Amino acid sequence: MESTLAQVLAAIGEPLAEVRVAPAGLDVPVSGTAILDPDDDPADHPGRLVLVIGARGRDAVRPLRAAARRGAVAVAVKSAGTGGDEELCAAAADAGVALLAVRADVRWDHLEALVHGVVDDGPPAEADDAGDLYSLAQTVGRLTGGLVSIEDTASRVLAYSRSDSTSPDELRRRSILGWHGPADYLATLRGWGVFDRLRAGEEVVRVDEHAELGIRRRLAVGVHAGQRQLGTIWVQEGATPFAERAESVLLGAARVAAGHLIRRRSQQSPGARWSRDVVTGLLEGRVGADLVAATFGLDTAEPAVVVGFAVGTGAAEPGVAELGAAELAEVVSVHAATFRRGALTAPVGARVYAVLPAVDLPAVDADGVPPALHAMCAEVVAITGRRAGGGRVRAGIGSGVAGLAGVPASRADADRVLDAMPADADVAAIGDLRAEILLDEALARLGDLHDPAAAALLAHDAAHGSDLAASVLALLDALGDVRAAAARLTVHPNTLRYRLRRASEVAGLRLGDPAARVVHHLHLLRAARSQPARSRPTRPQPARS
Repeated sequence: MESTLAQVLAAIGEPLAEVRVAPAGLDVPVSGTAILDPDDDPADHPGRLVLVIGARGRDAVRPLRAAARRGAVAVAVKSAGTGGDEELCAAAADAGVALLAVRADVRWDHLEALVHGVVDDGPPAEADDAGDLYSLAQTVGRLTGGLVSIEDTASRVLAYSRSDSTSPDELRRRSILGWHGPADYLATLRGWGVFDRLRAGEEVVRVDEHAELGIRRRLAVGVHAGQRQLGTIWVQEGATPFAERAESVLLGAARVAAGHLIRRRSQQSPGARWSRDVVTGLLEGRVGADLVAATFGLDTAEPAVVVGFAVGTGAAEPGVAELGAAELAEVVSVHAATFRRGALTAPVGARVYAVLPAVDLPAVDADGVPPALHAMCAEVVAITGRRAGGGRVRAGIGSGVAGLAGVPASRADADRVLDAMPADADVAAIGDLRAEILLDEALARLGDLHDPAAAALLAHDAAHGSDLAASVLALLDALGDVRAAAARLTVHPNTLRYRLRRASEVAGLRLGDPAARVVHHLHLLRAARSQPARSRPTRPQPARS
């Protein structure tokens, strides 16, 4: 599948290149890259991004026009400065080809490697993991409010977040341009003991600002697999201070990055997909707990809980649809790893699930949900909501289970919570909604239940535009307490008594008979849940704290 020029530019990011001219916009497909030396005979470059080497400014006009004639959709040229590029911009506009101005100190091989990561003409073997690292860097940048780079233990840059409107400091600029930390800066950080602390373990290291050295404030954390360091995540402070929970986010990101770097070292990108398939299989009950435990180094007997996150895609929430399950999965994976080291995440359909081991969550008592778990879910919901322009993401906490074998049951409960959550709730646990869920399931199984009196009442409401059924439901929900039912309906008790008498008259209800009351109640409840919104009897909702 071809990538667009916009996707290529997103991969390149700043400060490597910028678009000077784009006559056909940024949605044009890019099929690959090509190198063009002005002294070479031009070849065909259909749909390609052509890198013009050895020529700048007006000297690049001729090869640019030649590349355009041969089918190129974009041409990248080293910048010669604003004045020197004017003629080149005019030529690109006239030829109908996009022009990318590349910084003078960017190496062509590095730029080409970045583009290869998103187009189809021979991506490197690690492209899947490289893409995961770039996505992770972008997610961490959004959650911390800083500029992120992920490096290996040799300080080589593996991935970085786009800088948008925030200018990188000298250390970040030189690191990205050279794809390696500058030797003089690395020596300075080494002298401060930063690398020793990063190697020592999971500690977020703070580096103060040193304006005289071109270093802004930083946070850093080592990425570890057991006692072995695999790399480092660096976050430079941007135009605004770090987010309040930046350090905990960074800790979770390091745990997520560890899996990517392990796969990167072994050059087994199919293994990444296989690992995700294992988690998905566990959630769906297709993969046994023993295999999952062996794959991820977990204990099959550890208690666990599944949290499901649902992305709203209604017409009123277009922003959430743009967010998508893939980006939500990145945010969930970082926060889940912060909450529990062995957390597993995977999208299934439109929902994203986190399997959290070593969580002692009571199976029934809703008050037993750890506050930290509820806070983690609420933070994911808030962050993704802000990202989606106020759209809705919801979290449903399933039941606690005694071991990994119970994960499918916990996931089913998380789904039941998401399906039953009231409109005003963003996070809920199975204990909060168990009664409502069980009632819905019981009513669904009462397919043969028919109460002529309740049916007659509903038919009367439909024929006359009345809502007597809602009054009867309010009374039955309030266990016969007229004053409580009237308060829920916000009417005077005498008004409710009149409606109840009227309902009994038109439908023959027997509200004084305990058995009849149960049958009336079940029939009206089923109608309230199954009929279209405009015709169903409105059931007053109890106040929620």
